[in-house]
Amino acid sequence: MKYKISLFLLLIFSLNSCQNDNEKRLAENAKEEKKNEKIFNNINKAWVFIDEPINEASEKNVSAWNEWREFLKEIGEKPRKTIGAFQKKSTAISKKAIALNNNIPAEFNQPQIKSRISILITKVKMMDLFIHLSSIPDEKVTFLIGEINKELVSLERQMDKIVEKNKIPKEEGEADFLKMLDTTRAIPNSGPVPPIQNSPKVE
Repeated sequence: MKYKISLFLLLIFSLNSCQNDNEKRLAENAKEEKKNEKIFNNINKAWVFIDEPINEASEKNVSAWNEWREFLKEIGEKPRKTIGAFQKKSTAISKKAIALNNNIPAEFNQPQIKSRISILITKVKMMDLFIHLSSIPDEKVTFLIGEINKELVSLERQMDKIVEKNKIPKEEGEADFLKMLDTTRAIPNSGPVPPIQNSPKVE
């Protein structure tokens, strides 16, 4: 009889323990779901990129430079519904950003433009890294969205500066002078220069 009572008490204890575990698990799941919902809402609210050209130079590039057009199109399409959709879109934006190094129009194939593209790529890749972490730091993702927009504006303003500079007519002979300053066009040394010998003095 004592054995049956002990067994019955053990069974009740086990069932009670399982119920407590279930309640704890459900509470944790609800907490995690609420946290994920907050992260999603924060990212969804901040996910606004400057996808329209801000000046004539950038607008001209949309038709002339395929990689620039594709990048602006990618950042202009906002994902919906799930954090997974944002992660997928972030990866796509990263790929399009890296492609900006290709086929840069000759007019803009300059160090000032290349350095800005490089900074833009770095910030896009950082955003992509953070949004794929198991625990997403939403404040870092939203901060980087703002930083990417700043870099976009900086890049487009630099394009405009180059266009405006190229419109200024060069003075006569300036083009030749600039060619002379270009060290890449200098005649290479074919060998060591022989030392100058002093000719003997005639008495």
